[in-house]
Amino acid sequence: MIRPRYILRVTLLTAVLLGLGACGFVGFPGVYKIDIEQGNLVTQDMIEQLQPGMSRRQVRFIMGSPLVEDTFQPDRWDYPYVIRNGTEIIREAQVRIFFEGDRLVNITGDYLPDWANPDSNPNNNAETDGEAEQGLGEAESDQSAD
Repeated sequence: MIRPRYILRVTLLTAVLLGLGACGFVGFPGVYKIDIEQGNLVTQDMIEQLQPGMSRRQVRFIMGSPLVEDTFQPDRWDYPYVIRNGTEIIREAQVRIFFEGDRLVNITGDYLPDWANPDSNPNNNAETDGEAEQGLGEAESDQSAD
């Protein structure tokens, strides 16, 4: 026969454990959640200081130590950054720096210097300007024919 005292203890213990478990799931209203920063804080100013051909030591001086130095990809350094408030991601950034030997060759990610940004390639602008001048020349020749 099971004693009533044992049943009461088990019921009370179960109720306490379920109550504590629910606190983490639901959360307390009005509780302040701090912003949590993880990773390396990288700014555009830091990225602009990097130049192709810099040594690893110079890059480390500007950027700081990378968060990830992969054993299987020793020529790549990763600089991830996340700031959260609870489960909400406020800001997230990723920068990857690539080396050949000891020299910086490329940068990819959310922040790019002008020399690594494909949108600001001066060769593209020259081609576009040349096409515009050619089109303008054709328009002038059409007008002179009238």
